[in-house]
Amino acid sequence: MWKALLSVLLVLGLSTTASAAEDYEAGRHFVELPFAVKTVDPAKIEVTELFGYPCPHCNSFEPMLAAWHKQQSDQVDFQRIPVVFGRSWEPLARAYYTAELLNSVEKTHQPMFDAIHLQKKRFRNMDDLADYYAEMGVDRALFEKTYGSFAVNTKMNQGESKVRGYQVDGVPSLVVNGKYRVTAAMAGGQKQMLDVVNYLVAKEQAALEK
Repeated sequence: MWKALLSVLLVLGLSTTASAAEDYEAGRHFVELPFAVKTVDPAKIEVTELFGYPCPHCNSFEPMLAAWHKQQSDQVDFQRIPVVFGRSWEPLARAYYTAELLNSVEKTHQPMFDAIHLQKKRFRNMDDLADYYAEMGVDRALFEKTYGSFAVNTKMNQGESKVRGYQVDGVPSLVVNGKYRVTAAMAGGQKQMLDVVNYLVAKEQAALEK
């Protein structure tokens, strides 16, 4: 009897999950981009976060996204692109790319959100940023040298190009495999964003395996 009941519950659970997944629709819960943007590695499913350090919604989303990221398999290639909405965002985007090139994102990313949104720090120029990154253990001379480098300029230009291709007009946004853009407004909240992304990742994985 218990085995039969367990089987029924399992079938009901699977049916509910399938039904929930089927409820995600392009144009309603996510945007299907008119033209796919090339991904870094076509053998993987790319999930890209579009964010900005000054954005309070990005700040509240970051711990949730970080937890999600840790649960993903090696087949999910997680990327970040700092957007530039106004002059004050540009130095912070440069700082992110500088940290990325110096392999320091892991130890500086969350602290940058904390500095702006909890400690109310204001970064007016490269010197302010170099001071703070040095406090976090990044070599100041290397930071200054990299900040205005050709490599960072290239990343800034590539990021700008992808933001246009993704048709991003607000952050945080998540883009799955260069094809689908997900926002909290469309998904119904930040947690729901990740539910929709999980659905789209599974959809792309199934297509990749065919």
